[in-house]
Amino acid sequence: MASLKERGLAAGLKTYDWIEHRLGLIKPMADAAAHPTPANNASWWYVFGSAATVLLIMQVMTGILLALIYSPSANEAWSSLQFLNHNVALGWYVRALHGWGSDFMIAIVLIHMAQVFLFGAYKFPRELTWIVGVVLLLLTLGMAFTGQVMRFDQDAYWGLGIGASIMSRVPLLGEPLVHLMLGGPIVGAATLSRFFTLHVFVIPGLLLGGVGVHVWMVLRHGVSDWPMPGRIVSKSTYEREYHELTEKTGIPFVPDAAWKDAVFAAAIMFAVMACAFFFGPFGPGGPPDPTIIQTAPKPDFPFLWIYAVLAFLPPSIETPVILVVPVLGIAALLLLPLFASEGERHWAKRPIAVLTVSVLAVSLGIFTRLGTYTPWSPIMDAWTADPVPVKYLHDRTPLEIQGALVLQDKQCRNCHALEGKGGQRGPALDQVATRMTQDQIIRQVLQGGGNMPAYGNALNPSETQALVLFLMTLRGDNLAPARDASRDLAHVSELQVPEKKAP
Repeated sequence: MASLKERGLAAGLKTYDWIEHRLGLIKPMADAAAHPTPANNASWWYVFGSAATVLLIMQVMTGILLALIYSPSANEAWSSLQFLNHNVALGWYVRALHGWGSDFMIAIVLIHMAQVFLFGAYKFPRELTWIVGVVLLLLTLGMAFTGQVMRFDQDAYWGLGIGASIMSRVPLLGEPLVHLMLGGPIVGAATLSRFFTLHVFVIPGLLLGGVGVHVWMVLRHGVSDWPMPGRIVSKSTYEREYHELTEKTGIPFVPDAAWKDAVFAAAIMFAVMACAFFFGPFGPGGPPDPTIIQTAPKPDFPFLWIYAVLAFLPPSIETPVILVVPVLGIAALLLLPLFASEGERHWAKRPIAVLTVSVLAVSLGIFTRLGTYTPWSPIMDAWTADPVPVKYLHDRTPLEIQGALVLQDKQCRNCHALEGKGGQRGPALDQVATRMTQDQIIRQVLQGGGNMPAYGNALNPSETQALVLFLMTLRGDNLAPARDASRDLAHVSELQVPEKKAP
């Protein structure tokens, strides 16, 4: 008589056979997991694709949970996120996982593409695999951008306005594209529902389908072998050489190679969870208010470099760069494997490829850093947050102290720093008296110049006199009173821009 264990095993096999006979999926999936890969591919350099896939799964799961509470309405979106943050158990943590997972996913995908580029893994027969990967990168960036709009706070509202302004510059199609993007000529009720549809249905559907195609092509053509100097890719011989290498040194992907993918993916997941726990979710900031125009909207971290680049562009070339450079860049990525499908793969034999990745990485780092503190823009609350250092007020005359008050009241600290605190749009003022004469300071204040507007209409002669006297005391570490600066400033009124009188 068969034991209970044997009967259970027989029942399990019978169930397996029944499912496999009707679906025919289990065996192909098992074969795919155990597909052979060259032994030298069991490297930490080959783990980024799997990590990106795991992050995508996490994004889908956390997105589903958020969609249960989130209200895609212009009137309720902001408050629904506040409700998630403060009233739903662990709602803030799910939001944080989703936000940090997005940033990590973009970083991993970029590293994966850089590794594939440096390893020449886009060459024959994997050209289409690379092209699909470029599309997946664009879709991932699209998910991040539409995700920021979901917060529908001040940054999202004005960021949409900036995006619409850029879109409107497209020749001939600008206005229709803006209407398609916003659901009308301005940011309105239809805007958020459109971005919600893109973020929850359209882009994720394309992304999941693209990942499926990408993985299928990796299985079909095999994981690219480790590049070796002098091993040239030739369409006539490569596939035969790859199959010979796989037969000689091949190991099953699961478990011999996959354990490193699993360890790295687990480490990335732990990093996302740690960032979510310690730093919390992104926003939302203040509720969207079109009447507040004194705002400096910033995109999320992955797009800060674009924000910085656009800020540094001269106005005369801004539109051509915005419209032409992205198109050329994407076209270059898509056409790369078609024009360079053969030849050397090892990075040591491709110095231009190494230089390209290095320049792009350094440029992204620099512009992202600049985007974090926006030195070209005023800090709108610096005049209230950063008082004049006390050391600059010691042994000063009442008129000089009055000049320090003018410096604060006229919001000069939004653009100028003292002791490293304040705006960086204009030069720091700590040593202004050592760089400029008194007459030069007067003319700069009244008539402006460079990036500085003229303040002749905003200051009366007594305010100008007090401000200039205070600025003449700013000579770096030399804090002694500058009595020579208190000479007569009667000629200030002669330089003052006269106030406009009503007709």
